Amino acid sequence: MSSTITAPSGGPRPTHGTAAAALRNRNFRTMWLGMFASNIGTWMQTLVLPAYIDGRTESGLWVGLFTFAQLGPLLLLSIPGGVLADKFPRRPWMIFMQSEQLVLSLVVAALVARNAPLMALLGTQLLIGIGNALNAPAMQGTIPNLVPPEDLPGAVSLNAVMINGSRVIGPVIAAILMTRGVTAPQIFVINAATYLFVIYAISRIVIPHIGKATEARGWANIMTGIRIAQRRTIVGRLLIGMAVFSFVSLPYVGLFPTIARLNFGLHASGSTYKWLYATWGLGACLGALAIGTVFARVDKRTLIRPLFIGFGICLAVFGLLRSDGPAFPVGFLLGFFYFALATSMLTIVQQNLRSSERARVMSLWFMAFGGTVALGNLTFGPIIDAIDARPVLLVGAVCAIGLSWWCDVSRRPVTTLDDETALGDETATRLDDRAGDSLESRSTTGLDQQGISAGE
Repeated sequence: MSSTITAPSGGPRPTHGTAAAALRNRNFRTMWLGMFASNIGTWMQTLVLPAYIDGRTESGLWVGLFTFAQLGPLLLLSIPGGVLADKFPRRPWMIFMQSEQLVLSLVVAALVARNAPLMALLGTQLLIGIGNALNAPAMQGTIPNLVPPEDLPGAVSLNAVMINGSRVIGPVIAAILMTRGVTAPQIFVINAATYLFVIYAISRIVIPHIGKATEARGWANIMTGIRIAQRRTIVGRLLIGMAVFSFVSLPYVGLFPTIARLNFGLHASGSTYKWLYATWGLGACLGALAIGTVFARVDKRTLIRPLFIGFGICLAVFGLLRSDGPAFPVGFLLGFFYFALATSMLTIVQQNLRSSERARVMSLWFMAFGGTVALGNLTFGPIIDAIDARPVLLVGAVCAIGLSWWCDVSRRPVTTLDDETALGDETATRLDDRAGDSLESRSTTGLDQQGISAGE
């Protein structure tokens, strides 16, 4: 079949697997736009709150603690979140958790306005992180099912673009507003209001039926995602690689204000810092977008090794720089390699999962990609305070280059799975074990004939 489908009107449709093809799906488009608007507010707060904490304490430890409060729950609660995604109807569960984060963002605004004790603010941030951790598997396990399997690569790419586009737009809007007199508490109120966009989107989309990953109970139920990752060795290898990468190489993400202050003499309250952060975010956005456009038909497995090496080189250079001028182009490239890599890895993981399995395995992805970043921040924040940021960044660079070997799955075949019956009793599990093993010996020729890239 040709890679371009002809529309009933005679006009060409976008090639399967591209970002444009994913956006043709109304449900996905509605949800994507709602999440984009909401994430803009989230990144406004993500920029302003660490800057507020760094300015108030001048401590990498405190910045790391707040980052851990935001992302650390992903490390501990993502698996229970995946179980809850199977237990409760998706729409009311997602709306409830988004509403919880909306209310708590207003509480953060009130606490910052009063310069409340840091522990009160930290506790509120922790509750927001818990809500995000419990909601994320349901949300990210639902979004890929809003498009047909052949458009999954474009959907994953656009999801990453949404995260990183908002990472750029949010800080830019926050910087502009604050130069015009808008205060940090008011920024947090704006963030709370943006949750209404995603709540509206959830209420409007048609959520397809998604079967349970398992009918098992108790410990066997909780361990379902881990069992899936063990059977699909390509998934397990990438999850382990992402966990190590996040812990050792990505602490700079949460400690960005502290690193900018120590390495470049930039204070987080200044406009230069905000533009540097936005430039890095723009690189990340374009890196994610490239996976669904320029590299849409490139086998994503072949991209992982060069992207790891490119990231490692950029992180080393970024760590050795001593002035903010060169930090802008290097930071842009660092962001590009960072999210082009993460998007490619996530694409391969998603294509090796059934619809019913995504919430469970995505909980492991959030532990690897989000939770371990928070743990890295908590670990390396005090080290940066004690010995400077450069050694930490250089160790992260070396780790990334080493992972280019571990995560090289270019010789392992990737296939798109059709939705199948959820795992049930032990007999079904044994049958699925054999099916999972066969995934890695299957050729991707069928995918190529359908015009689908063998990547994300």
